[in-house]
Amino acid sequence: MAQTSILGRVGQLLRANINSLLDGAEDPEKMLDQLIRDFTNNMSDAEEAVAQTIGNLRMVEDDAKEARETAEDWGAKAVAASKKADELRAEGNTGDADKFDTLAKLALGRQISFENQLKTFETQIEQQSALVEQLKAGLNKMRTRRDELVQKRDELVARAKMAQAQTQVQKTIKDVSVMDPTSELSHYEEKVRRQEAMARGMAEVNANSLDEQFAALDDAEDEVEVEARLAALKAKK
Repeated sequence: MAQTSILGRVGQLLRANINSLLDGAEDPEKMLDQLIRDFTNNMSDAEEAVAQTIGNLRMVEDDAKEARETAEDWGAKAVAASKKADELRAEGNTGDADKFDTLAKLALGRQISFENQLKTFETQIEQQSALVEQLKAGLNKMRTRRDELVQKRDELVARAKMAQAQTQVQKTIKDVSVMDPTSELSHYEEKVRRQEAMARGMAEVNANSLDEQFAALDDAEDEVEVEARLAALKAKK
C-alpha cells in the first residue's frame, strides 16, 4: 500500500546514521537542515496518506449506515406487506393477499441483500480501523522522531561551533608561540640595560672629575699653608 511505502521511506531516513552523513559534508549545519526538510516532506506525505485512509474509512462507514437504514426500511416494508396480506386474506380476498405476500417476499429479499452489504462494509470498517490506528501510531512516532532530530540538529550545531571556536583559539595560541613576542621584549630589555649602564658610567666619570678638582684644590691650599709656615720660620730667625 502507498501508506506503508511512505512510512517505510521515513523509517529508512530515521535509521540513517546522522554522523556518517555529516562526515563528507562541507557545511554540517546545512546538511542537518536539509535532512530535517526531507524528513518533514516525507512526514507530510505520510500524513496525507493517513488522512486519505481515514477519509476512505469514513466513506465506508457512511455506506454501512446507509445499507443498515435501507435494510431496516425494506424490513419495515416486508412487515407492512405481510400484515396487509393477512388482513386481505382474513377478509377472504385471497388474490390480493397473495400479491401482498409476494411484495413482502421481494422486500425481504432486498433486506437480505442490504444486510449482506452491511456485513461486507463492517468487515472493511474493522480492517481499515485497525490500519488507521496503526498509521496514527506511526505518525505520532514520526512526530516524536522529528522533534528528536531537530534537538539533535541543535546539539550538533552547537558542538560544531564550540569545536570551531576552540580550534581558532588553539591556532591563535600556536601562532603566538611561533611569533614568540618575548624575544622582542628581551631585545628591548637588553637595550635598556645598556642605556642604564651608560648612565652609570657617565655618572662615575663625572664623579671622578669632581674628585680630581677637589683634590687639586686641597693641594693648592696645602701649598699656601706651607709657604705661610716657611715665612713664619724665617721671621723668627
